Amino acid sequence: MAYETFAFVYDEVMDTSLYQRWLDFSIRHLQDKKQVLELACGTGALAVAFAKEGFEVTALDLSEEMLMIASERAQESEVEIQFVIGDMLDLAEVGTYEAVTCFSDSICYMEDEIQVQEVFDGVYKLLEENGIFVFDVHSTYQMTEVFPNYSYHYQTDDFAFLWDSYQGKEKYSIEHFLTFFVENEEGLFIREDELHQEKTYPLATYQMMLENAGFQKIATYADFIDSEPNEKSRRWFFVCQK
Repeated sequence: MAYETFAFVYDEVMDTSLYQRWLDFSIRHLQDKKQVLELACGTGALAVAFAKEGFEVTALDLSEEMLMIASERAQESEVEIQFVIGDMLDLAEVGTYEAVTCFSDSICYMEDEIQVQEVFDGVYKLLEENGIFVFDVHSTYQMTEVFPNYSYHYQTDDFAFLWDSYQGKEKYSIEHFLTFFVENEEGLFIREDELHQEKTYPLATYQMMLENAGFQKIATYADFIDSEPNEKSRRWFFVCQK
């Protein structure tokens, strides 16, 4: 499972300032919606931030390891969050919500357009009338110009982390090769390798799929601010109303 090892060092290597930016963007665009389903919640940092702002939060993730860390974080922060282990490709049994969020380019982990469409369809069905769906994805510029040959290495006394990215075989795809050296209970460093594959699509393709799901009001922004995407935008944001 992707993130199985990554879960335990995720917060160490994640740019935590992004959580505040995702939160600020959401608050600006969720209108008066206070009941939120966060898809692909990871270790729960954003879910906790939502809860602290007075949102009623349900947080879903595929990784049990991630949810364990997220639950501990919520307890330490003294906020109530309902954590659900589940797949955003199957949202039929998770209830209905005023708003749904999906950040950190989690949509880009879907294998193909069919799966992306399944996510959009599922979100549309579980949203209440006038509900809002907010998410982000990597831009095509990010995939073709920024990520290829990207390399990031991080080390502490307890672990080392190597991240190298290469152009994928398909158009607008990228492959992230992650290597961890994690210290075990005996003081030995164990190597773990993971391959993370992401894919994005042209802006018009996302808009078409959202319209196919039923969304009529679709606004697009870029890079955490309320500006229109341009040819060098790295992260696209979508605000969709049912």
